[in-house]
Amino acid sequence: MKKLFTLCLLFCCSLAMAQQFKTGKSGFTNFLMENTIYPQFSKDNCIQGTVNISFKLNAQGKVYFSKVSKGILSDLDEEALRLVRMSSGKWQVPAGYDTTVSIIAPVNFKLSGYNCEGKSSEAMQEAIRNYQAEEGLTNSVINFYKNIDQAKPGQEVQIIAIKNQLGIDDEYLDDRIKMGLKKIKQGDKQGACEDFLFVKYMGSKKADDYLAKYCK
Repeated sequence: MKKLFTLCLLFCCSLAMAQQFKTGKSGFTNFLMENTIYPQFSKDNCIQGTVNISFKLNAQGKVYFSKVSKGILSDLDEEALRLVRMSSGKWQVPAGYDTTVSIIAPVNFKLSGYNCEGKSSEAMQEAIRNYQAEEGLTNSVINFYKNIDQAKPGQEVQIIAIKNQLGIDDEYLDDRIKMGLKKIKQGDKQGACEDFLFVKYMGSKKADDYLAKYCK
């Protein structure tokens, strides 16, 4: 039986903003629904909530600045940023609009049908703490392979042990590549290349062909 999964993403904005910006036939909320790739860790651990993205539009309706003004966890924060970045060029900006004004877009991530209804807020916070602790270890692996020419003899053995501790194995890297390929289909080459580079900086050659093809 196919597992049921629904994702609710809400783009909340002021009435003035709703009047000023048109997002096409389906609207920005549907754009989010159609393009979101819920990060695996947050999905597995039922991490939900609102990420606030601050962004600016130029006169052509392109996003020229964006940042997280209020986040939850880096994987959800990055996905919210990616979605706003993908909306670039899809906005119709009225004449005389002040392009220096920042727009705050609260993007609400909510899981339903993933056995998350009974998950306590304490369990979610514990998962976030674990993720943040492991993030430092992940960055140490990335930094090692970015600077592998400067590595000391025997240092890679320690790095491999960290990867094993984090559960970064071939299956995990294959899933990361699949995520990148989904982003390629969405037209998000930048997001895809970030995934392929992650695989490379985990000391793997699995994504090398995709890097050569899409990320020159």
